[in-house]
Amino acid sequence: MNARDIDMLRGSLWDKIILFALPLALTGVMQQLLNAADVVTLGKFVGKNAMAAVGNNISMVGLIVSLLMGLSLGANVVIAQNIGAKRIDRAHLAVSTAFVLASVAGIFFCVVGETLVAPIFYLLEVPELVVDMAETYLRIFLLGLPAMSLYNFQAAIFRSKGDTRTPLIALAIASGVNIVLNLLFVLEFDWGIAGVAAATVIANIVSAIILFRELLNVDGVIKLNLNALIVDRDELFEIVRIGLPAGVQGMVFSLSNLLIQAAINSLGADAMAASAAAFTIEINVFCVVNGFGQAATTFVGQNYGAGNLQRCKRVTWLSMGLSAAFMQTLCLVILFFAEEILSLFNRDPEVIRLGVIRLWYIVAPELINVLMEGLSGALRGYGISLTPAVITLICVCGVRVTWIFTAFRNIPTYATLMAVYPISWLITTIILIAAYFYHVKHLKPARA
Repeated sequence: MNARDIDMLRGSLWDKIILFALPLALTGVMQQLLNAADVVTLGKFVGKNAMAAVGNNISMVGLIVSLLMGLSLGANVVIAQNIGAKRIDRAHLAVSTAFVLASVAGIFFCVVGETLVAPIFYLLEVPELVVDMAETYLRIFLLGLPAMSLYNFQAAIFRSKGDTRTPLIALAIASGVNIVLNLLFVLEFDWGIAGVAAATVIANIVSAIILFRELLNVDGVIKLNLNALIVDRDELFEIVRIGLPAGVQGMVFSLSNLLIQAAINSLGADAMAASAAAFTIEINVFCVVNGFGQAATTFVGQNYGAGNLQRCKRVTWLSMGLSAAFMQTLCLVILFFAEEILSLFNRDPEVIRLGVIRLWYIVAPELINVLMEGLSGALRGYGISLTPAVITLICVCGVRVTWIFTAFRNIPTYATLMAVYPISWLITTIILIAAYFYHVKHLKPARA
């Protein structure tokens, strides 16, 4: 094994889950730093309208990125199961197939995204004050989708064999590039919001290139051979079967967030800026939860491929327990220093006040997300991806749409709107718990 690989099939679990999940959580934090650097630079040096313009794009960007990340998660599970079952030839085919799929998907969503920018902005009723800046940022950002797609799929390939540190190093370098270019393009070249978007695109390209070179040079099962790139139909089917529902599940959150963003837009630029700043903070908590959720996916995937169901169950509960411990610590720090952290983005008192409201409604009940992500992650490791996606679609979208057109319409305040997050999480998690126990009781052997 490579020095960065983790043996998921033998030995203790808790320490290996931490070694896997924390670099993955930090990778998510680094990805958010790319966004945070944009928001901070614009908030400090351009103004809160530019900051609101970027915040307005968060949900739309999340829609596409969620689908790409879901598809890449399918590659993670398929390769991990092949490794656990010692199907080395199939693992090689899955790596090749995932790389081709990443390239095609990135280009496809770039083209589709550019086509839909104007209609989406019209539907969201983006205020005229920020619409031009928001469109400029999004159109430039979308140009980096092929690189972002390659990064996510390549990172998933590394994670399938237990290496979460290589993707972290690549993204750390890219984040540094992004911060430097943000300051250069905004302060020296005076490119404003276009410069911030261009810096993000370049950073995405840097991270993708680093992992690409690593895949070409690494030894072992995940080595990429450009002279033997093929798309295997069976592996493609499995990647899409597992990854597409996972992507749809992420998209459901983003779609519901688009509706919430439209409601936020109706409350004015202060609410938009506050949401942009608070989201940049709260998403880091989710990165911790998501890191342990993906640890459950990969560890369960390998052990399910190896036929060790008891170890799969231990992984599920250990990953959620560890996630809760790390997440709660981070939440306490954020809530205690909420005003001070928000002031790093913008010192407007109203922006800070609204940002604090959002943090309390979203960060405080984050423990619900631990259960939701942990159980969803474990089910995906077993190859069961459609169930959590359907539950999320019905519960999250249904609750949030109903809330916006009932409770928020009757009491159109920022606090009323934010309350929809914990309520929708709770209902989804209750149903997901029942689904998890049902599927685990009726598990079938992993594919031969």
